[in-house]
Amino acid sequence: MTEGSAVVSDLAAWQTATPLAALDWRSDHWPQLLPWQEAAAASMLAGGRAAWPQSLLVTGVPGIGKMIFAVNIARALLCEAPQPVGLACGTCPSCHYVAAGQHPDLRLVEPFGPDDDDAEAVTLKALDHIPIKHIRELIAWANLTSHRGGAKVAIIAPAERLHPAAANALLKTLEEPVAGTHLMLISARPGTLLPTIRSRCPRLAVPLPSATRATVWLEEHGAADPGPLLAQAGGAPLAALAAQDVQAERAVWLAALGRPRTLAVVDLAARIERADKAERKAVLARVIDWLIAWVGDLARVAAGGEPKRNPDHASALRPLAAAVAPTALFRYHRCLLGQRDLVTHTLAPRLVAEMLLIRYRELFR
Repeated sequence: MTEGSAVVSDLAAWQTATPLAALDWRSDHWPQLLPWQEAAAASMLAGGRAAWPQSLLVTGVPGIGKMIFAVNIARALLCEAPQPVGLACGTCPSCHYVAAGQHPDLRLVEPFGPDDDDAEAVTLKALDHIPIKHIRELIAWANLTSHRGGAKVAIIAPAERLHPAAANALLKTLEEPVAGTHLMLISARPGTLLPTIRSRCPRLAVPLPSATRATVWLEEHGAADPGPLLAQAGGAPLAALAAQDVQAERAVWLAALGRPRTLAVVDLAARIERADKAERKAVLARVIDWLIAWVGDLARVAAGGEPKRNPDHASALRPLAAAVAPTALFRYHRCLLGQRDLVTHTLAPRLVAEMLLIRYRELFR
């Protein structure tokens, strides 16, 4: 982990593009396990550290708290005086190193790197991929002796952002893990990982909370109307909490999708450029997620069901579902999934949005 920390004022920072290395790891800012994660963590830690796998693929829908789960497990594995349930004590020397953001046996591998425009090279910028350089440094670190004489833990997140060369370089370490070193790969889309990586990592799915528990948690964190937010987020509370900030923009996009024959493609896509240039890929990714959810609801309604992700737009979805051809809708959905996987490569987010909106409009001609 690196120098400098920004105070974490809410949990959203732990599941966004912010590099974990830049966050405040002090105990008063540390994100504790979320309520729906406690049973899974206790179950995994019950067998003791000797039973903990040397590689683990942590999966779950976006916004479920995979990273919060992983960093708490990492702290537990490094703790020198763990609690009876296996979680970190928070007071031993190892826990203090983690709290200071300086534990030599904890490594974070993320798609961030030094900003070439920063002459002093103290800031990080987002990268399209986790580069092979990061994995080579990880391998070298894994082969060093533990500084504290205990476990070493590395978190790779998100694993689907590994460059193909980096993913291949990681394979040997997964095949022949160094004793005492534990790798946790975090992924919301494990199906996009190399089959050889998936086959070498036991999988742990971070659970979704029940609707009741998620609603209570959101209300405790200031959400005035949790139901629609949870629906939009597919039941993921952290994503639902973050969705509060984009409700007005979502309403604009979904209103336009509800009127495909009069959809103003250029004007709607141009809204992406209202964001700062560095944020436009993230805005495009959010728009693609809205489109995927919308198309999924069209398919559900066409099959006689009810909209799951956009129940607040049921009246607009019903006539559209009756008018769209199922095969064309399926092809468009596949197109959206492909573009979601390519969003970090996009050079012109607005043009990608225009293409997707044109193809959407053509479904109803």
